[in-house]
Amino acid sequence: MKYSTLICDAAVLDGSGTEEKFLDVAISADGTLSVHPHNSGLSADETVNGDGLYLAPGFIDVHTHDDTAVIKTPEMMNKISQGVTTVIVGNCGISASPVTIRDELPNPMNLIGEKHDFIYPEFSGFVKAVDKARPNVNVAALVGHTSLRNNHMTDLFRPASAKEIKAMKLQLRQALKEGAIGLSSGLAYNSAFEAPESEIIALIEEVAAAGGIYTTHMRTEFDGILDAVNESFDSAVSHRVPLIISHLKCAGSANWGRSVEVLKLISERSDSHPFACDCYPYSTSSSNLDPGQVTDAYDIFITWSEPHPDKSGKLLTEIATGWNLSLIETAYKLMPAGAVYHCMSEEDVQNILKYERTMIGSDGLPHDPHPHPRLWGTFPRVLSRYCRELNLFDLPTAVNKMTGLPAREFRIKNRGRIEDGYNADLVLFDPEKIRDTATYNDPKKPAEGIEKVWVNGMLTYSNGKLLDGRAGRFLKRQGWRRLSQAYSLGKEEEISNTEY
Repeated sequence: MKYSTLICDAAVLDGSGTEEKFLDVAISADGTLSVHPHNSGLSADETVNGDGLYLAPGFIDVHTHDDTAVIKTPEMMNKISQGVTTVIVGNCGISASPVTIRDELPNPMNLIGEKHDFIYPEFSGFVKAVDKARPNVNVAALVGHTSLRNNHMTDLFRPASAKEIKAMKLQLRQALKEGAIGLSSGLAYNSAFEAPESEIIALIEEVAAAGGIYTTHMRTEFDGILDAVNESFDSAVSHRVPLIISHLKCAGSANWGRSVEVLKLISERSDSHPFACDCYPYSTSSSNLDPGQVTDAYDIFITWSEPHPDKSGKLLTEIATGWNLSLIETAYKLMPAGAVYHCMSEEDVQNILKYERTMIGSDGLPHDPHPHPRLWGTFPRVLSRYCRELNLFDLPTAVNKMTGLPAREFRIKNRGRIEDGYNADLVLFDPEKIRDTATYNDPKKPAEGIEKVWVNGMLTYSNGKLLDGRAGRFLKRQGWRRLSQAYSLGKEEEISNTEY
C-alpha cells in the first residue's frame, strides 16, 4: 500500500504517557494513521525525515474562547503555530450558540465577540458555519449556561424561574442532539452568580441523558474555593455526569499556598466520581476588568477599554496616578474593559500543573486587542519552561496532558493518540528548541521549535508558515458512556458509539 506521507526517524510520543519509540508513521489518503516498525521500507508520495525531532498527536486545547474566531479568522495562526489541532469552545458558561441577543450583549459574553457575531440561534447553524469556514483546527463545542440564561431571561441577576429552566433544558437538549459535547457554567460572573445549584442540576439532567460532560468556571477561585469545589462535585454527582473544573487556580494573595489543600479535597471527591481539570502555565489570569478584583496587592494590566482605548497596555496603578483617582474609581472609569491580573502564586501553578488529572488549556481571548500571552504561547511554554527547564514532569507526561488525557476526558473519538486508524492530527517539534516567545508587552508572537503540523492528514503548518488548504472539522459528540455505580478512574463501561 502506498501512503500520502511517511514520517520516519522521529521519536514518537503516542499520547499515552509512555516513553518515546522510534516508529514509522504513515498517513493514508483518507487522513488516517498507520503505525509501523522503524525502517519499515514503506513508500509514500512524500517522506518526512524526523531526525532529532519528536512526533506527537496534535495538541488539544481544552479551554478556549475561540467560538467566533474559528469562523472570522479560520487561519487560527495563534493555535496552529503552537501545534494545536483541536480546540474546545463554549467554556465558562459563554458560547456563541445557541444564542439570540435581544438588546445589549451581556457580560461576559462580550469576551468572545461583538453583538453582530452572535447569529446562531440554533446550534446546528453554528456547526454549519464552522464547516463552511473550514478552520485550520478541529472544533468541539460546549453549550454555555450563561448563553442559555441570556436566551430565556430578561434579568440575569436572579435565579431562573421554573418556566425559564424548562425552556433552557429544551434548548440544551436540542443542542446536545445536534452534536454539543456538554454544558459549561461560569458561576463566578455576575450574569450567572445568582443561579442556585438547583438550576445547574436541572440542566445537568439533560447532559446526563445525552452522555455529555459538565465543565465549570467555579463560583469562586478566591477564599471560598473549597465550598466552590464541593458545589461543583455535588452538581455533577447529582446525575453522575463527569466533572471538569476549568482553569483551576488559587486566586488572590490571601489564597496563595492553598493548592495542596484544594487538590487534597479534589482527590478525595474524585475517588468516587469522574473528574479532570485544566490549567494554563502562567501565574496571571485574564478576563473583563472586575471592580471586585481590584486591589493594590498585585499588578493589574489593562488589555482594552471601550471608553479609553488609549489606556490599553498600561498598568491600572499607572492610569490611576495619571488621573489622580483611586484604583476603584479608575476601574469604573475604564469599564467596560479587560485586564490581566497577577493574582496567583507560581508554586500553586506548578502544583496544579503536575497533578495527574490536569490537562492543558490556554483560556486565551482572541477577541482581546492586547491578549494575554497564553493565547499564543501556552503549549510550547509547558514543554519548555515546565518540562525541559523545571523538570516538573517528563516529556511523555507533558504530551499526555495535551493529547491522550483530554481526548479521553472530552470523549473525542480517534484523536489524541498515534495509533492505527486514528485521525492524522500530528505535530513534529524540536524538544530542545521549542519555546514560547509571546510576552505581556508583545503577546502576538508565534512559538519556536514547532516544525510541522498536520490536521486530518493535511500538512497545515511548516517552518513557521501556514500552508494552503484548511482541513479542520467540526467534531460532534460521539456516543456516550454509562458510569458504573462503583466508579473507578479509567473503568468506564463503553456501551455505544451512536449519537444521542
